Amino acid sequence: MPLSETEWELVTMWLERYLLDTVDPHTRLVQYGFSEEFIGALPLTHVSGDNARSLVYASRRTIQRQVELVEVVTAIDELVVRPEIRRAREFLGRLREDARVHTTQDTFRTCVLKGGTEAFIDREDLRETLRRFLADPEKSVLLVDGEPDSGRSYTYHFLRHVGQHHGFRPARVTLSRTSTARQVLARLAEFVTDARTGAQPFDPTALNDPLPSLGDAVHWVVGRATAADERYWLVLDECDKLDPHSDVWDFIGQLALAIYEHAAIRGDQAPRLVLLGYGRAMRQLPYDLRGSLCWDTARIVEPRDLRSFFDQLFREAPPARLDDADPAEISGLVEEAVTEVLHAARARDDDESYMRRVCTATEKAIHVFRSL
Repeated sequence: MPLSETEWELVTMWLERYLLDTVDPHTRLVQYGFSEEFIGALPLTHVSGDNARSLVYASRRTIQRQVELVEVVTAIDELVVRPEIRRAREFLGRLREDARVHTTQDTFRTCVLKGGTEAFIDREDLRETLRRFLADPEKSVLLVDGEPDSGRSYTYHFLRHVGQHHGFRPARVTLSRTSTARQVLARLAEFVTDARTGAQPFDPTALNDPLPSLGDAVHWVVGRATAADERYWLVLDECDKLDPHSDVWDFIGQLALAIYEHAAIRGDQAPRLVLLGYGRAMRQLPYDLRGSLCWDTARIVEPRDLRSFFDQLFREAPPARLDDADPAEISGLVEEAVTEVLHAARARDDDESYMRRVCTATEKAIHVFRSL
């Protein structure tokens, strides 16, 4: 599972404090094995924090570079003697596992994410829809429908997994009944712009300007995302929570159209849009987008889905004790796991959704299985 933004900030801090706190960052990077070509492309300054951010930014473009960067972090003399080294080594282990999966497995079929601890159950249609969506340059908007508690929002976790292996970064904004177009756009702008430049889509000195400038601001953000070195997928989560009269509905249409128009010129470098919880009966997107949409419908997990999940997991990655287990023994473990997960999910009565309870129980079952 890729590192979260918070975890990358931690890596950046370690680099700033323990590697790049020097008047000669170029020599320091050479000492730790970075190539002259790679270093030469970095905009190095005398500010260690800026240099650390530039190094992380350049290294996040591929999984292999991420591994190489965190390998350097775990070898920094000043960090090795500190308690934080345990966390750094954990990050390295996760990234190495990502690299292994990237070269040996079909990442669309992965059933356990986040270093093998987070369950992603079933969603066969989503997996194949994502595969087609990613491969088709004519598709620019993915809409995920489904009844409540069916795991629509959980799609984001799988997007992060797929993005790590296919070179895009999902930037998520979670909507609510009180969300406004201006708020959502400002949040998206934070993801696709460099905070050091101070650039932003709205003039902070003209806070009372009317919203006709929204269209220009939308194109500004999409243009920034298109011009970035990284590829972005803009994710709007919980669309079904929006007030029916919210101006965010118009904003979504403008955003989808702007992405469609940028894609016509810049191709795959333009961002893509993912709308989670966006039902077919909700506000229709602009007519021009009719050939650019992909739909997926999430549904509540059933026993057969759990059975398929555990069967794949137990047969693909059995603990050492079960390497030579009889197929009947594995089948028995599958049935036992399904029974226990369903019992735990139905027995709990709290504020968590049914899907979240199923996933929590499944993750506990995975832990027990791997301890055998």
